[in-house]
Amino acid sequence: MPDTRFAAVHDCFRDLLASGRETGAGLAIWYDGAPVVDIVGGERSPGRPWPADTLVNVYSVGKPVAALCLLLLVDRGRIGLDDPVAAHWPGFRTPATVRQVLDHTAGLPVFPVPRPAEAIADWDLLAGDLAAAEPEWEPGSVAGEHAWTYGHLVGELVRRVDGRSVGRFLAEEIAGPWRLDLGFGLDPADQRRCADLSYGAPEWPVRVAGEPGSLRARALDNPPGGRDLSVVNSPLWRGAEVPAVNLHSTAGALARLYAGLLAGGTLDGVRLFSPELVAEATRVQYDGPDLLLDRRTRWTLGMQWEEDGSWGMGGIGGSCAWADPVRGYTFGYATARLAEFDRVEALVDALHSCL
Repeated sequence: MPDTRFAAVHDCFRDLLASGRETGAGLAIWYDGAPVVDIVGGERSPGRPWPADTLVNVYSVGKPVAALCLLLLVDRGRIGLDDPVAAHWPGFRTPATVRQVLDHTAGLPVFPVPRPAEAIADWDLLAGDLAAAEPEWEPGSVAGEHAWTYGHLVGELVRRVDGRSVGRFLAEEIAGPWRLDLGFGLDPADQRRCADLSYGAPEWPVRVAGEPGSLRARALDNPPGGRDLSVVNSPLWRGAEVPAVNLHSTAGALARLYAGLLAGGTLDGVRLFSPELVAEATRVQYDGPDLLLDRRTRWTLGMQWEEDGSWGMGGIGGSCAWADPVRGYTFGYATARLAEFDRVEALVDALHSCL
Protein backbone atom coordinates (compact mmCIF):
# COMPACT_ATOMS: atom_id res chain seq x y z
CA MET A 1 0.00 0.00 0.00
CA PRO A 2 1.25 3.52 -0.77
CA ASP A 3 2.38 5.55 2.23
CA THR A 4 -0.56 7.91 2.75
CA ARG A 5 1.74 10.60 4.14
CA PHE A 6 2.91 11.18 0.57
CA ALA A 7 -0.47 11.22 -1.16
CA ALA A 8 0.26 14.71 -2.50
CA VAL A 9 3.29 13.36 -4.37
CA HIS A 10 1.22 10.62 -5.98
CA ASP A 11 -1.44 13.16 -6.93
CA CYS A 12 1.14 15.46 -8.49
CA PHE A 13 2.69 12.61 -10.49
CA ARG A 14 -0.74 11.59 -11.82
CA ASP A 15 -1.54 15.20 -12.69
CA LEU A 16 1.66 15.53 -14.72
CA LEU A 17 0.63 12.51 -16.77
CA ALA A 18 -3.00 13.55 -17.12
CA SER A 19 -2.05 17.05 -18.29
CA GLY A 20 0.41 15.78 -20.90
CA ARG A 21 3.38 17.49 -19.25
CA GLU A 22 4.73 13.99 -18.70
CA THR A 23 4.33 11.02 -21.05
CA GLY A 24 6.27 8.32 -19.22
CA ALA A 25 8.37 8.33 -16.06
CA GLY A 26 9.27 6.73 -12.78
CA LEU A 27 9.58 8.42 -9.37
CA ALA A 28 11.11 6.99 -6.20
CA ILE A 29 11.70 8.58 -2.80
CA TRP A 30 13.31 7.29 0.37
CA TYR A 31 12.61 9.09 3.62
CA ASP A 32 14.22 8.46 6.99
CA GLY A 33 16.10 5.48 5.57
CA ALA A 34 13.15 3.68 3.99
CA PRO A 35 11.39 3.71 0.61
CA VAL A 36 8.14 5.67 0.77
CA VAL A 37 7.30 6.37 -2.90
CA ASP A 38 7.96 4.14 -5.91
CA ILE A 39 5.61 4.82 -8.80
CA VAL A 40 5.65 4.66 -12.59
CA GLY A 41 3.22 5.78 -15.24
CA GLY A 42 2.66 6.56 -18.86
CA GLU A 43 4.22 4.76 -21.79
CA ARG A 44 7.80 3.72 -22.47
CA SER A 45 7.03 4.00 -26.19
CA PRO A 46 3.74 4.65 -28.02
CA GLY A 47 1.29 1.90 -27.16
CA ARG A 48 3.59 0.19 -24.64
CA PRO A 49 2.83 0.75 -20.94
CA TRP A 50 5.67 1.66 -18.55
CA PRO A 51 6.34 -1.33 -16.25
CA ALA A 52 8.26 -0.96 -13.00
CA ASP A 53 11.50 -2.34 -14.47
CA THR A 54 11.70 0.17 -17.33
CA LEU A 55 15.21 1.54 -17.86
CA VAL A 56 15.72 5.17 -18.88
CA ASN A 57 18.71 7.01 -20.30
CA VAL A 58 19.12 9.64 -17.58
CA TYR A 59 21.99 11.62 -19.12
CA SER A 60 24.22 13.43 -16.58
CA VAL A 61 22.50 11.76 -13.64
CA GLY A 62 25.06 9.06 -14.42
CA LYS A 63 28.10 11.25 -13.76
CA PRO A 64 28.06 10.70 -9.97
CA VAL A 65 27.57 6.97 -10.60
CA ALA A 66 30.71 6.86 -12.73
CA ALA A 67 32.52 8.94 -10.11
CA LEU A 68 31.57 6.46 -7.39
CA CYS A 69 33.35 3.69 -9.28
CA LEU A 70 36.61 5.64 -9.11
CA LEU A 71 35.92 6.74 -5.54
CA LEU A 72 35.53 3.12 -4.48
CA LEU A 73 39.09 2.54 -5.68
CA VAL A 74 40.17 5.64 -3.74
CA ASP A 75 38.50 4.23 -0.64
CA ARG A 76 40.37 0.96 -1.12
CA GLY A 77 43.71 2.79 -1.33
CA ARG A 78 44.39 1.85 -4.94
CA ILE A 79 44.50 5.43 -6.22
CA GLY A 80 44.82 8.81 -4.50
CA LEU A 81 42.68 11.88 -5.03
CA ASP A 82 45.74 14.08 -5.44
CA ASP A 83 47.66 11.67 -7.64
CA PRO A 84 48.52 13.06 -11.08
CA VAL A 85 46.33 11.37 -13.66
CA ALA A 86 49.48 10.56 -15.65
CA ALA A 87 50.77 8.44 -12.76
CA HIS A 88 48.06 5.90 -13.61
CA TRP A 89 47.48 6.74 -17.27
CA PRO A 90 50.85 6.91 -19.07
CA GLY A 91 50.81 9.35 -21.97
CA PHE A 92 48.13 11.57 -20.45
CA ARG A 93 49.43 15.07 -21.22
CA THR A 94 47.26 17.35 -19.09
CA PRO A 95 48.82 18.02 -15.64
CA ALA A 96 45.57 17.31 -13.82
CA THR A 97 44.99 15.33 -10.64
CA VAL A 98 42.37 12.69 -9.97
CA ARG A 99 40.52 15.19 -7.77
CA GLN A 100 40.45 17.75 -10.60
CA VAL A 101 38.99 15.16 -12.95
CA LEU A 102 36.28 14.38 -10.41
CA ASP A 103 35.34 18.02 -9.69
CA HIS A 104 35.22 19.18 -13.34
CA THR A 105 38.29 21.44 -13.12
CA ALA A 106 40.65 19.29 -15.24
CA GLY A 107 40.32 21.52 -18.31
CA LEU A 108 39.17 18.82 -20.74
CA PRO A 109 35.43 19.42 -21.28
CA VAL A 110 35.57 18.76 -25.04
CA PHE A 111 36.76 15.81 -27.11
CA PRO A 112 39.44 17.59 -29.15
CA VAL A 113 39.17 15.65 -32.43
CA PRO A 114 35.93 15.74 -34.46
CA ARG A 115 34.50 12.22 -34.57
CA PRO A 116 31.37 10.68 -36.11
CA ALA A 117 28.48 9.42 -34.00
CA GLU A 118 29.72 5.85 -34.40
CA ALA A 119 32.76 6.78 -32.28
CA ILE A 120 30.64 6.48 -29.14
CA ALA A 121 31.31 2.75 -29.34
CA ASP A 122 35.10 3.18 -29.66
CA TRP A 123 36.32 3.67 -26.10
CA ASP A 124 40.02 3.50 -26.92
CA LEU A 125 39.72 6.12 -29.66
CA LEU A 126 37.97 8.68 -27.46
CA ALA A 127 40.16 8.00 -24.43
CA GLY A 128 43.22 8.39 -26.62
CA ASP A 129 41.94 11.73 -27.91
CA LEU A 130 41.65 12.96 -24.33
CA ALA A 131 45.09 11.70 -23.36
CA ALA A 132 46.69 13.68 -26.18
CA ALA A 133 44.60 16.84 -25.72
CA GLU A 134 45.76 20.25 -24.56
CA PRO A 135 43.62 21.54 -21.67
CA GLU A 136 41.32 24.50 -22.26
CA TRP A 137 42.48 26.08 -18.98
CA GLU A 138 45.04 25.44 -16.26
CA PRO A 139 43.75 22.44 -14.30
CA GLY A 140 42.27 23.47 -10.98
CA SER A 141 41.88 27.14 -11.90
CA VAL A 142 38.21 27.09 -12.92
CA ALA A 143 35.43 24.59 -13.56
CA GLY A 144 33.49 23.69 -16.66
CA GLU A 145 31.19 20.68 -16.60
CA HIS A 146 32.91 17.91 -18.55
CA ALA A 147 29.63 17.18 -20.26
CA TRP A 148 30.66 14.38 -22.65
CA THR A 149 34.21 13.68 -21.51
CA TYR A 150 33.68 13.07 -17.79
CA GLY A 151 32.87 9.40 -18.07
CA HIS A 152 35.85 8.61 -20.27
CA LEU A 153 38.25 10.43 -17.96
CA VAL A 154 36.88 8.72 -14.86
CA GLY A 155 36.26 5.41 -16.60
CA GLU A 156 39.71 5.15 -18.12
CA LEU A 157 41.24 5.72 -14.69
CA VAL A 158 39.07 2.88 -13.37
CA ARG A 159 40.24 0.65 -16.22
CA ARG A 160 43.90 1.56 -15.79
CA VAL A 161 43.85 0.87 -12.05
CA ASP A 162 41.47 -2.09 -11.91
CA GLY A 163 41.51 -3.65 -15.37
CA ARG A 164 37.74 -3.71 -15.80
CA SER A 165 35.67 -1.29 -17.84
CA VAL A 166 33.65 1.17 -15.78
CA GLY A 167 30.45 -0.59 -16.85
CA ARG A 168 31.63 -3.97 -15.66
CA PHE A 169 33.09 -2.47 -12.48
CA LEU A 170 29.78 -0.75 -11.71
CA ALA A 171 27.84 -3.97 -12.25
CA GLU A 172 30.09 -6.13 -10.13
CA GLU A 173 31.20 -3.81 -7.35
CA ILE A 174 28.26 -1.42 -6.77
CA ALA A 175 25.06 -2.35 -8.61
CA GLY A 176 25.26 -6.02 -7.66
CA PRO A 177 26.00 -5.65 -3.94
CA TRP A 178 23.46 -2.85 -3.48
CA ARG A 179 20.85 -4.39 -5.82
CA LEU A 180 20.63 -1.40 -8.15
CA ASP A 181 18.87 -1.77 -11.49
CA LEU A 182 21.17 0.46 -13.53
CA GLY A 183 24.17 0.20 -15.80
CA PHE A 184 26.47 1.43 -18.53
CA GLY A 185 26.58 -0.66 -21.72
CA LEU A 186 23.43 -2.78 -21.70
CA ASP A 187 23.14 -6.31 -23.01
CA PRO A 188 20.31 -7.10 -25.49
CA ALA A 189 17.93 -8.32 -22.76
CA ASP A 190 18.25 -5.09 -20.78
CA GLN A 191 17.99 -3.01 -23.93
CA ARG A 192 14.51 -4.46 -24.46
CA ARG A 193 13.47 -2.87 -21.15
CA CYS A 194 14.45 0.64 -22.23
CA ALA A 195 12.05 3.53 -22.69
CA ASP A 196 12.32 5.37 -25.97
CA LEU A 197 13.23 9.01 -25.40
CA SER A 198 11.10 11.67 -27.09
CA TYR A 199 11.17 15.46 -27.36
CA GLY A 200 8.85 17.60 -25.30
CA ALA A 201 9.22 20.23 -28.04
CA PRO A 202 10.81 19.90 -31.50
CA GLU A 203 13.36 22.61 -30.80
CA TRP A 204 14.62 21.00 -27.58
CA PRO A 205 17.85 19.46 -28.99
CA VAL A 206 18.95 22.78 -30.50
CA ARG A 207 17.96 24.91 -27.51
CA VAL A 208 19.91 22.90 -24.93
CA ALA A 209 23.14 23.07 -26.96
CA GLY A 210 23.55 26.81 -26.42
CA GLU A 211 25.11 29.30 -28.80
CA PRO A 212 26.87 27.83 -31.85
CA GLY A 213 30.61 27.73 -31.23
CA SER A 214 30.24 28.11 -27.46
CA LEU A 215 32.05 25.80 -25.07
CA ARG A 216 28.70 24.17 -24.31
CA ALA A 217 27.94 23.54 -27.98
CA ARG A 218 31.42 22.18 -28.65
CA ALA A 219 31.17 19.88 -25.65
CA LEU A 220 27.71 18.53 -26.48
CA ASP A 221 28.16 18.07 -30.21
CA ASN A 222 31.29 15.89 -30.49
CA PRO A 223 30.73 13.05 -31.05
CA PRO A 224 27.34 14.08 -32.43
CA GLY A 225 24.11 12.26 -31.75
CA GLY A 226 23.71 12.56 -27.99
CA ARG A 227 20.45 14.45 -28.45
CA ASP A 228 19.37 12.69 -31.68
CA LEU A 229 16.53 10.25 -31.07
CA SER A 230 17.72 7.94 -33.85
CA VAL A 231 21.01 7.58 -31.95
CA VAL A 232 19.98 7.56 -28.28
CA ASN A 233 17.18 5.05 -28.87
CA SER A 234 19.49 2.74 -30.84
CA PRO A 235 21.27 -0.48 -29.84
CA LEU A 236 24.58 1.26 -30.61
CA TRP A 237 23.98 3.88 -27.89
CA ARG A 238 22.42 1.57 -25.36
CA GLY A 239 25.16 -1.02 -25.75
CA ALA A 240 28.04 1.47 -25.58
CA GLU A 241 29.66 2.86 -22.44
CA VAL A 242 29.40 6.66 -22.51
CA PRO A 243 29.35 7.12 -18.73
CA ALA A 244 28.98 10.91 -18.76
CA VAL A 245 25.59 10.69 -20.42
CA ASN A 246 24.24 7.18 -21.01
CA LEU A 247 23.50 5.60 -17.66
CA HIS A 248 20.28 3.61 -18.02
CA SER A 249 18.40 3.26 -14.75
CA THR A 250 15.10 2.95 -12.99
CA ALA A 251 14.06 5.75 -10.65
CA GLY A 252 14.06 3.26 -7.81
CA ALA A 253 17.73 2.42 -8.34
CA LEU A 254 18.68 6.09 -8.19
CA ALA A 255 16.84 6.79 -4.95
CA ARG A 256 18.24 3.59 -3.46
CA LEU A 257 21.82 4.49 -4.43
CA TYR A 258 21.57 7.89 -2.77
CA ALA A 259 19.97 6.29 0.30
CA GLY A 260 23.12 4.23 0.70
CA LEU A 261 25.28 7.32 0.44
CA LEU A 262 23.08 9.27 2.82
CA ALA A 263 23.48 6.45 5.33
CA GLY A 264 27.26 6.84 5.18
CA GLY A 265 28.02 4.18 2.58
CA THR A 266 26.05 1.23 3.94
CA LEU A 267 22.78 -0.10 2.52
CA ASP A 268 20.83 -3.09 3.86
CA GLY A 269 23.86 -4.08 5.89
CA VAL A 270 26.21 -3.99 2.88
CA ARG A 271 29.01 -1.47 3.35
CA LEU A 272 30.60 -0.28 0.12
CA PHE A 273 32.06 3.09 1.12
CA SER A 274 33.55 4.37 4.35
CA PRO A 275 31.75 7.30 6.00
CA GLU A 276 34.96 9.29 5.58
CA LEU A 277 34.96 8.75 1.82
CA VAL A 278 31.28 9.71 1.55
CA ALA A 279 31.95 12.88 3.55
CA GLU A 280 34.85 13.85 1.28
CA ALA A 281 32.95 12.98 -1.89
CA THR A 282 29.93 15.09 -0.95
CA ARG A 283 31.66 18.22 0.36
CA VAL A 284 32.17 21.24 -1.88
CA GLN A 285 35.49 21.02 -3.72
CA TYR A 286 34.97 23.96 -6.08
CA ASP A 287 32.74 27.01 -5.67
CA GLY A 288 32.79 29.51 -8.51
CA PRO A 289 31.92 30.11 -12.14
CA ASP A 290 31.32 27.13 -14.40
CA LEU A 291 32.38 28.01 -17.93
CA LEU A 292 30.08 25.50 -19.59
CA LEU A 293 26.99 26.00 -17.44
CA ASP A 294 27.60 29.78 -17.42
CA ARG A 295 26.64 30.19 -13.77
CA ARG A 296 28.01 29.76 -10.28
CA THR A 297 28.32 26.08 -9.46
CA ARG A 298 29.45 24.17 -6.41
CA TRP A 299 31.05 20.87 -7.41
CA THR A 300 31.70 17.98 -5.07
CA LEU A 301 33.57 14.91 -6.33
CA GLY A 302 31.06 14.16 -9.06
CA MET A 303 27.93 15.96 -7.89
CA GLN A 304 26.50 19.44 -7.62
CA TRP A 305 25.95 20.84 -4.14
CA GLU A 306 22.94 23.11 -3.67
CA GLU A 307 22.16 25.98 -1.28
CA ASP A 308 19.87 23.81 0.84
CA GLY A 309 22.69 21.32 1.48
CA SER A 310 21.48 18.68 -0.98
CA TRP A 311 23.86 16.95 -3.37
CA GLY A 312 23.25 15.04 -6.57
CA MET A 313 22.84 15.63 -10.29
CA GLY A 314 20.29 16.40 -12.95
CA GLY A 315 20.48 15.45 -16.59
CA ILE A 316 19.43 17.39 -19.67
CA GLY A 317 15.85 16.44 -20.38
CA GLY A 318 14.61 16.39 -16.79
CA SER A 319 15.83 13.24 -15.02
CA CYS A 320 17.29 13.91 -11.54
CA ALA A 321 18.64 12.19 -8.46
CA TRP A 322 19.90 13.60 -5.17
CA ALA A 323 20.07 13.33 -1.41
CA ASP A 324 18.77 16.00 0.96
CA PRO A 325 20.52 15.43 4.29
CA VAL A 326 18.67 18.28 6.00
CA ARG A 327 15.20 16.95 5.25
CA GLY A 328 16.29 13.31 5.33
CA TYR A 329 15.20 12.07 1.91
CA THR A 330 16.58 10.86 -1.38
CA PHE A 331 14.89 11.40 -4.73
CA GLY A 332 15.08 9.65 -8.10
CA TYR A 333 13.17 10.73 -11.19
CA ALA A 334 13.65 9.09 -14.58
CA THR A 335 11.74 10.52 -17.54
CA ALA A 336 11.68 9.65 -21.23
CA ARG A 337 10.22 13.03 -22.24
CA LEU A 338 13.11 15.41 -22.90
CA ALA A 339 11.92 18.76 -21.61
CA GLU A 340 12.49 21.18 -18.74
CA PHE A 341 12.74 20.67 -14.97
CA ASP A 342 9.34 22.14 -14.11
CA ARG A 343 8.01 18.62 -13.57
CA VAL A 344 10.64 17.93 -10.93
CA GLU A 345 9.98 21.30 -9.28
CA ALA A 346 6.28 20.45 -9.00
CA LEU A 347 7.03 17.06 -7.48
CA VAL A 348 9.50 18.55 -4.98
CA ASP A 349 6.96 21.17 -3.93
CA ALA A 350 4.47 18.37 -3.30
CA LEU A 351 7.05 16.33 -1.39
CA HIS A 352 8.12 19.22 0.84
CA SER A 353 4.47 19.88 1.67
CA CYS A 354 4.34 16.36 3.13
CA LEU A 355 7.42 16.61 5.34
